[in-house]
Amino acid sequence: MSTVEVSKNHAARSKVSPRTPFKYLVVIEPLGLLYGSSGRFLSPENLVGRSGTSFPPSTATLSGLFASSYKDEEIQDLMLAGPFWGITDEVRGKEQNFYVPTPRNYLVKDGKIRHKLTAVWQYVDEQGKNVYHWLDENKQSPVDKFESNTWLAIEQWDEPKEVKKAPWKFLPHLHPRLELNERRVVRETEGGSLFLENSVQLNPETCLVYLSNTELKDGWYRFGGEGHMVDVTCRALTANITELLHSKMQKSFALIAPGVWGSNRLSYRSPVYLQKSDREKYLKENPESDDRQVWSVEALLTERPIPFRYRLGNRVGVSLCGSTYRQQSEPEAQQVKGDRGEPPKLLSRGRYAVPAGSVYVLTEPLDKSWQEWPDEWFPQEGPSLKRWGCGLALPLPSAFDSPTREET
Repeated sequence: MSTVEVSKNHAARSKVSPRTPFKYLVVIEPLGLLYGSSGRFLSPENLVGRSGTSFPPSTATLSGLFASSYKDEEIQDLMLAGPFWGITDEVRGKEQNFYVPTPRNYLVKDGKIRHKLTAVWQYVDEQGKNVYHWLDENKQSPVDKFESNTWLAIEQWDEPKEVKKAPWKFLPHLHPRLELNERRVVRETEGGSLFLENSVQLNPETCLVYLSNTELKDGWYRFGGEGHMVDVTCRALTANITELLHSKMQKSFALIAPGVWGSNRLSYRSPVYLQKSDREKYLKENPESDDRQVWSVEALLTERPIPFRYRLGNRVGVSLCGSTYRQQSEPEAQQVKGDRGEPPKLLSRGRYAVPAGSVYVLTEPLDKSWQEWPDEWFPQEGPSLKRWGCGLALPLPSAFDSPTREET
């Protein structure tokens, strides 16, 4: 008997997350361009291409707006998720429709879903594990060129029909730093002068959308790099969205936000028991298994992992939402202050995330919605990554509840 067959999912015996469920939809409308890069910058000697392209902004960026509006103790249990986008009129409508990443088992061509793949059992390998292939309705593996990076309307989640492409485009342009008394670029001997900003133009009829369990005051905010301004409105979630977010995962589900699992140093494709006592308890209950995975994954459809990193503010003498990082003293902060007279922000450890749209098929049903998953399933590097919607998932239609066995 294989390890996968004897493994169990123990969500029912896990602690319940202390965070309150999602209650609000945060709608962000740019007042012009937005910033579309993350990490590296191009030097004056190399101004070709786009460096560190990253858009839409992650929930860690949105978290900064809450940090500036609330005291740290008021947002200890903050929970956000995204990024998504929507057509402004639809987001403000009664059904509150917006778009999420398309599950990868839906093969898209010309904006239409041409095939819906399911996991079909093939054989048991040399290590005793079941091997599955992803086949379409005719038990075939489609061979064609299909679209990627598409988005599915949340109102069509249970009955998908068509998808859309992202409504933004990149507009790189140079920022020269001018002399104080002349309309000329600052000489290179005085520190350089050119900066290539990778800006993004969003369709005027669309907006960015995030989920939140905490209300954010409506208004204009600086959002992302280069101080771009956005108009933020916070709306209560409608009943149809709330009901969908409370759906139990069962046996198959798709991520609609990138998922980071594992320890602080290692990244995995699914949650693992991080505490030694948790693993010992699990092995005692399942003596034939040597699996650290919280979920028993039968099949997984995904793509290459994506980089995941974020920054935290570094205010002197103030705790960072439960962060374990050492705070700088005033003399230390004075020594490392940047051009704006502020201490540098703390940079997290670089991690890898399972991309949004990845499809999981489990051995045993997971009888909890994502909002009920305990914080212990998520890596904690300062704040728990559940704070930023790590691996937010929705159950797939019942047709994909369990793998099928191919008749031989």
